[in-house]
Amino acid sequence: MENQEEKNNIVAEADVKEENNSVAVEVAGDISDSKKPFLKKNFKSRKPRMKPERQKSEFDQKIIDIRRVTRVVKGGRRFSFSVAMILGNKKGSVGVGLGKASDTSLAIDKAMRDAKRKMVRVKLTKDMTIPHEVNAKYCASDVVIRPAKGRGVVAGSSLRSVLELAGVKEVGGKVLSRSKNKINNARAAIKALSKLK
Repeated sequence: MENQEEKNNIVAEADVKEENNSVAVEVAGDISDSKKPFLKKNFKSRKPRMKPERQKSEFDQKIIDIRRVTRVVKGGRRFSFSVAMILGNKKGSVGVGLGKASDTSLAIDKAMRDAKRKMVRVKLTKDMTIPHEVNAKYCASDVVIRPAKGRGVVAGSSLRSVLELAGVKEVGGKVLSRSKNKINNARAAIKALSKLK
């Protein structure tokens, strides 16, 4: 009899253990269901981002001067960049811009915006040359521009870049002053071209 009672007790204990395990499994299942991984509503799969292609600008550009400028402060030296740029469409519009920033790419963007703002329209003849001789002075720079048939663009320094980006052909230019400042030479050229009638 005692053996029979011991067997019944062992079976009853086994049943209780199984019930406890099943309850534990159900509780664990409830916990796992309540803590689902967080997903954003508009979740997209990770793909490499493709930068949108920049559309080609109607203006051609030429950087005539990049300078690294140093400013001495209490903690040491601070560097910034100064960029001078000529912008033109080779159809009679040209401008000179200056941009300053802590990074070269930002300085170039600023110079481009400045050149677009200061753009002038050049009065050209049918064969894309200038109708008469002009000269101009800007700060210490003094330039003269003359029509020169059959010779192409004959000019030096940043004066040549201004004439090419303006689309002027068959012309001769000369920097009369001894100034080697490219920005002032370019601005003198713009001033001379804006005098054309």
